[in-house]
Amino acid sequence: MDRFVQIAGVGMTPFSKPSAGTPYTVLAEQAARVALADAGLDYRQVQQAYAGYVYGDSTCGQAALYSLGQTGIPIVNVNNNCSTGSSALWLARQAVQSGEVDCVLAVGFEQMRPGALASVWDDRPDPLERSETAMAQIQGADAHAPVAAQLFGGAGQAYADAHGTAPETFAKISVKARRHAAANPYAVFRTALTEEEVLASPRIYGPLTRLQCCPPTCGAAAAVVCSTDFAQRHGLDASVAIRAQALTTDTASTFDAGDMMKVVGYDMSRTAAERVYADAGVGPDDIDVVELHDCFTTNELISYEALGLTPEGTAEKFVLDGDNTYGGKVVTNPSGGLLSKGHPLGATGLAQCAELVWQLRGQADARQVEDARLALQHNIGLGGAAVVTLYERTS
Repeated sequence: MDRFVQIAGVGMTPFSKPSAGTPYTVLAEQAARVALADAGLDYRQVQQAYAGYVYGDSTCGQAALYSLGQTGIPIVNVNNNCSTGSSALWLARQAVQSGEVDCVLAVGFEQMRPGALASVWDDRPDPLERSETAMAQIQGADAHAPVAAQLFGGAGQAYADAHGTAPETFAKISVKARRHAAANPYAVFRTALTEEEVLASPRIYGPLTRLQCCPPTCGAAAAVVCSTDFAQRHGLDASVAIRAQALTTDTASTFDAGDMMKVVGYDMSRTAAERVYADAGVGPDDIDVVELHDCFTTNELISYEALGLTPEGTAEKFVLDGDNTYGGKVVTNPSGGLLSKGHPLGATGLAQCAELVWQLRGQADARQVEDARLALQHNIGLGGAAVVTLYERTS
């Protein structure tokens, strides 16, 4: 990047079950106010805002941010499925890096309903039709299992068939997620699990049991993105910068390769990660901490390889050796990830951002990764988009 982009402030709400009933307007306002306070800025100093959400009517972003003030700034509403929050961050980073503006607010939020994800619109083409058609051609369709579980469970089964991965290995990822989440006050599920409990929970699809699937949750998160010059002029914390970032979408391989791993975004993730490493001049071995998209345990496992954290075919060894946690090669999802923290779709990417900024600042308390300097974020949405972001501690 020719122009450093700083993360001057971050904030999020504790994630909650849908039964909590807090309106998205309240959640988004809370997260935005925390991020602005963290940066030491007034909303009137923000020049643009990008508001991400999936389940909501048009201009929910305005409805959420007008409570901070009606300053007349551009507010752009963003929807990129589960990668929405990171897509809002990508747009904010681009705006600052281009020199168009110096200070932008990215906010993501979701007020979800209980149960599996489902389309709201049944009278028009489904944007996931290509993915579902490819899935049906590869493994068939199950009328009784949630579509997302069939997609990601099928990808995990394909990996296990190719490499002999044991069911217990996937279960260990849920156990690790809960262990990490125990130290995260923002996470929904913080109670420890055993492998036996994970494997004994109801079977959903393929290797997936219920305790290997992320829960629908509500919440919000936000980040203040600014130029280095703006940070210096206003005396802001400029200790964390976005060093590289890439957003990719599907290529023909997603739908035509006959590979369930590719159907759920393996190639999108790999391409985005490779671009980030090349742009930053670093490699996956340089990364200290990662927040990756663990909507299901199966996706966490295949993402280890997509992101280059371990060579192809070695993800099971990576898990069994403890290389995905404290004391290992790279700490993955110290927040507890989507599996334990929860997955309010529009908020997820910015919550990952908040966690990694806290890690690089040394503010993660009991979750702190020692001497973290480079942090990688991975957020995907089927349909599809993948965003990979590399953060660096600069001071």
